[in-house]
Amino acid sequence: MAATMTSVEEIRNRIILGEYDVKNVHTSDYPGNYPGYDDAWDMRKFQKNFRIDMVHLNESTMEFDMVGIDASIANAFRRILLAEVPTMAIEKVFIYNNTSIVQDEVLAQRLGLVPIKADPRLFEYRSPGEEPAEEEGSEIDTIKLQLKIKCSRNPRAGKDSADPRELYLNHMVYSSHIKWVPIGNQADVFADSVIRPVHDDILIAQLRPGQEMDIVMHCVKGLGQDHAKFSPVATASYRLLPEITLLEPVEGEKAERLKRCFSRGVIDIQDVDGRKVAKVVNSRLDTCSREFLRHDDLKNVVKLGRFRDHFICKFTDSQTDPRE
Repeated sequence: MAATMTSVEEIRNRIILGEYDVKNVHTSDYPGNYPGYDDAWDMRKFQKNFRIDMVHLNESTMEFDMVGIDASIANAFRRILLAEVPTMAIEKVFIYNNTSIVQDEVLAQRLGLVPIKADPRLFEYRSPGEEPAEEEGSEIDTIKLQLKIKCSRNPRAGKDSADPRELYLNHMVYSSHIKWVPIGNQADVFADSVIRPVHDDILIAQLRPGQEMDIVMHCVKGLGQDHAKFSPVATASYRLLPEITLLEPVEGEKAERLKRCFSRGVIDIQDVDGRKVAKVVNSRLDTCSREFLRHDDLKNVVKLGRFRDHFICKFTDSQTDPRE
């Protein structure tokens, strides 16, 4: 039997979450699949239907909606941000000891995860295979950082104290101890935006009296596809916009239970002629919970779906505190 126009619209535009299955998962909008629909791809139709709505934007997080595209395109944006947008990160670590300078790849990996506040657009990529010594490096492709700290006993510590914070000085090494050492004309170029770690309280190491760190670090420009430390986003995700439809009025105690089945802010209770009535106020906040299916008197009054071509994209900057 031929599908009705209503069912075709639902199949083309919605993913339906049932009690035991998920329907309409696969894309079906290709030419000739449904009578009366011209699903051939057209640039003008795409330009008319596609839009980007900015929802939230600050220094560390961006959330926006992409409407009118396929999942493969939304995923392409995510992969581009993960792997193809350059950033600056610590690549080389030179450790000073009494007689020589040595490199430590393990420490370099750890320090490379400390986000550095620097605009990569103002730097060039370092030539492949170039392995500069500590005293080398160009102002156009290298940021030089220094970490120099020594732990000692606190002469003012109490005799009975067992707290390392009171017994020792400089025993906790934080990212705030990393200092920028300008190369060439960098002090003038970055006069209004000092290069530094984004967060000052990231723990790097713990020392004891007699131990010290004397390190020079080189930051270079790189891509996430080469190493994760260069990825500009810590979290890159997208999800389909939820749709929640109440098939019949839900009132009284039943409405209260329905509200508790969803995330806070999805369902609200409104007063209608002295009756408590459930209403969907913000389906965007839904986390795809199907808790209402546990209630026999609620499972048949709610229809869950997701818009097939409406993607909620959220990207968190790699400069966000890694402990969050």
